[in-house]
Order: sequence, then C-alpha cells, then structure tokens
Amino acid sequence: MTSQQIQILIAMVIYMAAVIFIGVYFSKKANKSSDDYFLGGRTLGPWVTAMSAEASDMSGWLLMGLPGVAYATGLADAFWTAFGLAIGTYVNWLIVSKRLRRYSVRANNSVTLPDFFSNRFREKQPVIMTIASLFILVFFTVYAASCFVTCGKLFSQLFGLPYVTMMIVGAVFVLAYTLLGGFLAESASDFMQAIVMIIALIVMVIIGVAAAGGFGAVIDNAKSMPGYLELFQIHKEGAARPYGFLNVVSMLAWGLGYFGMPQVLLRFMAIRKESELRRSRIIATVWVIISLAVAVFIGIVGNALNNIGAINMDGTSSENVFIVMTTSLIPALLAGFIMAGILAATISSSDSYLLIAASAFAKNIFKGIFKKSASDKQVMWASRIVLLIIAVIAMLFALDEDSVIFQIVSFAWAGFGATFGPLMLFSLFWKRTTKEGAIAGMIAGAGMVFLWKLVISTLGGGWAIYELLPAFIFSSVVIVVVSLLTKKPSDEILEDFESVKNGKGLEQE
Repeated sequence: MTSQQIQILIAMVIYMAAVIFIGVYFSKKANKSSDDYFLGGRTLGPWVTAMSAEASDMSGWLLMGLPGVAYATGLADAFWTAFGLAIGTYVNWLIVSKRLRRYSVRANNSVTLPDFFSNRFREKQPVIMTIASLFILVFFTVYAASCFVTCGKLFSQLFGLPYVTMMIVGAVFVLAYTLLGGFLAESASDFMQAIVMIIALIVMVIIGVAAAGGFGAVIDNAKSMPGYLELFQIHKEGAARPYGFLNVVSMLAWGLGYFGMPQVLLRFMAIRKESELRRSRIIATVWVIISLAVAVFIGIVGNALNNIGAINMDGTSSENVFIVMTTSLIPALLAGFIMAGILAATISSSDSYLLIAASAFAKNIFKGIFKKSASDKQVMWASRIVLLIIAVIAMLFALDEDSVIFQIVSFAWAGFGATFGPLMLFSLFWKRTTKEGAIAGMIAGAGMVFLWKLVISTLGGGWAIYELLPAFIFSSVVIVVVSLLTKKPSDEILEDFESVKNGKGLEQE
C-alpha cells in the first residue's frame, strides 16, 4: 500500500470511528423498546429530520451515479433528473409531511409504513400490512445492493484491492452499525453525513474548476462536444442525439418517487412536532438543490479535467469521476476525508434501507402475523436476524463489479414510487379510498414496474421511458377504479380521515 493510500485510509478510519461513536452513544436509547429502535420515539428535531431524510435518500448515487451520467452524456439526462428530484422533494414536504405526521398518530400511533396503511384502513386481517412489508423487503434489498456496489467500487478504486472483498468489508461495517444503534443513531449520523456530503461536493467543484483553468474553460470544453450542454440533446459516441419531450418527462418523473419512499416518509412520522415541519421543508429543499446542482456540475468539470490531462479516467467507469478528481487534485489525507463523503452517502442510505426492511418484517410480519404475543425483545431479535439475511442477499446481488449504480437505484426508486406513492397520496387526501383499492393499487404499481422495465421498454422508441411514470399512473387509475367499485369505507375510517383533515387534537407535542 502506498503512502497516499495509507493517508486516505487513516482519514476514512477516523471518520468511521466517529460514526461508530454515534451508534454507541444512541444504542442505549435505541434499545429501550422497538418503537424507539424503529422510529426514535418521535423525538427528531427539524434539522435532523430534514438532513437525515435527504442524506438517507441520496446515497452514493449523489456522488457517483449522478456525476457519472453528467460526465458521460452531458447535461440533459442529469439536469432533468435532478430538476424532477428537486420539485419532488419540495412538494413531498409541502403536502405530505404534515398530514402523514398527524395521520400516523391517529392511526394507532403507527411506527412503520405498513403499520400506517393497515391502521389507516382498519383492516382486521393484515393483508395490506403483509403485501406492503414484502414489497419493502424486495425493493430495499435491491437498494442495499446498490449501496454495497458503491462501497466495493470506492474501496477497490482507492486501494487497488479486489472489488468483491471490498464490497463485503463495506457491507459488514454498515450492518454492524445498523444493528448497534437503530433509528436514532441512524438519523443522528445521517445529519452529520449530510453535512459531510455537501461539503465534499462543494470543495471538489471549487478545486476542480480551478484546476481546469476556470469556469470559462470548463464551459468551453463542454461546448466543444456536440449536444453536451444542451437540455434537449444528449452527447453520445461523439455526436449530438435527440432528447425529446418523452425523455424529459421520463426524467422529471423521478420526482414522483418521493411520495413512496419509506426512508423519507418515516422522517415525517418521527419529527417531534408537526409545527417544525415547515422549517424542515426549507432546510431539506435548500440542501437538495445545492447538492444536486453541484453533483451534476462535477461531472461536467471532470470531463474538462480529463480532456486537458489533469486527471486520467482511462480504463475506469464514468461513475468514478468524483473519486479520480479527489485523489488526483488534493493531498492524500484531505482526500481521505473527502472520500468519506461517498462513504457517508452510502452508510446513510444503506443503514436506512436495512433498518426499514427489518422493521417491516419484525413488526408487521413476525409479530403481526406469526407471533402476535411476541415481546418487544423478541421483535428486536427478529429484526436483527432479518437484517443479517437481507444484507447477505444484497451482497449476493452486488457481486457483479460491472453493476451500474444509477441503473440499480433507478429500478428500486421506481419500485417504491409506484408501489407506495399513489397509495400514500390517495390515503391522505381521498376519503373514498378503500382497502381493496389500496391492495390493488400496490400490486398494480409494483407489477407494472417489472413489466415495463423487463418487457415493454425493450420495444424501444417512446416505450423506453422510465418505468416509474407509467407504473405510477397505472397504480393511481387502479386505486380509483377499484375503490369506486367496492363498498365505501366505514364511518370509523371516514371519521379518522375528517379528524386528520381538520387537525383536531391530534398533534403530540
């Protein structure tokens, strides 16, 4: 191992030690009860709520996937994706957060998403709960795999060690941390990691622009490549290719995913006061806009640096542009702390995915179906066993070194967005939604994601749009049609809806 690699490793070890300290600090509180472990006892403040929601959402995709897309194909794909995500973030915080916080309390103080849907419709047999939990297990396993791929690529690129070995090391660290601290530790560390991520992005874009010869030089380089800086063209194989209306709408559809993202929605449920959500919305939106914009621009800067020989991207994936820029342009020890930005993004997401998936099984399937008399201690043990199983399966999915992070994340994002997004909106804002409509909508959304991705999109042309858009629309239509064709909700369910809508005495201050 070279001197540079040793310095980078030292910096990253220091960072990981800080993360472990947070886990140890919060472990006592987290292990008091399963409610504390899974939702932190609804004690999150506005800053932690906002920053942890966004950090857990963005993952290593923000520092590797998105810059890689901008580096390889130019502005269009990356810009419209980022623009859709920024709009989705703001609208989700604006219209969903307050009512979900309120409704989750009304719905028998729900602590998981399947809990909420089941209690919202007052189901006697846990059908919605079971289906929702199973979909969470499936899609979060895919999501966790994308994080482990990020860990493997990061450490393999930095230290020249085998990808599979480094992927497993990263996965074991994340797993140990998640087992230790639970939701509070995860949220507190996510707050710190959100800060690290945005600092890493800003520092590298400033240094990168300077090394490229200034902002003008970066733009001149981009202009020299056909279609690279266009919003309605894309740069491929040295030429400009059309980027039409359907492409734009397809990428904007990423914003729809937020309405179904458990890792974000749980933060809405966990904040200590409903009145603090407005401040959280401002914080989250500002963070997202800055970080997405800088991540896209890093890809463009990296392309300029590679063309003038300031960095060497030969033989490496475009998703490594942030890593190559960092290790090439700044001192090794500082590079280690910047690299911690990628590690931060990966940890903040994967621990959320593992914890939510485990809670879905332990609270909703193990206790909700198989052993209703299970004690809190048994529920937490079940969650930890499931954590291990999910992590192992995710590691098996992540064995392929050629996996593209952007593609893995986009599929899981579509899965959650189409499965839970329409149902969340209709559950909160349409009182005529029925249990049958909810079940049909979840299955329709998830099924269409698989069908569109694996079959319909292969037809090419206008069919090759992002699967989230058609699946979201299909799920919404199914919820409306099935709800109207089935018996209207009971008076108790309608009373719950109206009470939440009017906000009468439901805030837990």
